[in-house]
Amino acid sequence: NWKQELSKFISPDQLPVEFGGTLTDPDGNPKCITKINYGGEVPKSYHLCKQVRMQYEHTVTVGRGSSQHVENEILFPGCVLRWQFASDGGDIGFGVFLKTKMGERQRAGEMTEVLPSQRYNAHLVPEDGRLTCLKTGVYVLRFDNTYSLVHSKHISYTVEVLLPDQTFMEKVEKF
Repeated sequence: NWKQELSKFISPDQLPVEFGGTLTDPDGNPKCITKINYGGEVPKSYHLCKQVRMQYEHTVTVGRGSSQHVENEILFPGCVLRWQFASDGGDIGFGVFLKTKMGERQRAGEMTEVLPSQRYNAHLVPEDGRLTCLKTGVYVLRFDNTYSLVHSKHISYTVEVLLPDQTFMEKVEKF
């Protein structure tokens, strides 16, 4: 019983009657609405389901138990790699890597991890991010579905490389 478990950690005089304690509002309300904000209905304007989805430049299907790599060559230190993506079919893993060997396909474990992989609920909320690339080379955006044994994921994404600004270039030249 969850109410009994709560009483092991919270004194009954501090726990509302609604949750198994003895505390009430001054008017006797067992939910203690003057002390606890229970929230309310989320405004429809915050719902993403009915909104028009952003138009992305590329789409790719990441099969079950696999990953997809998107390579971007960075020619100047200080360039900004910027991405946006959304998934259909569930969450997706995402990370950024720097290739250590040019001209070859490399596994994630053979590359330098620049932005650690983690899973994103991009099927619920579109993701976006940016990375200032301190080194030149081929940066790989990795969409990871290796954890999914059953479901493929459809990814829509846009990637762009922004040239470094003048201030950054001046700082680099000083070193």
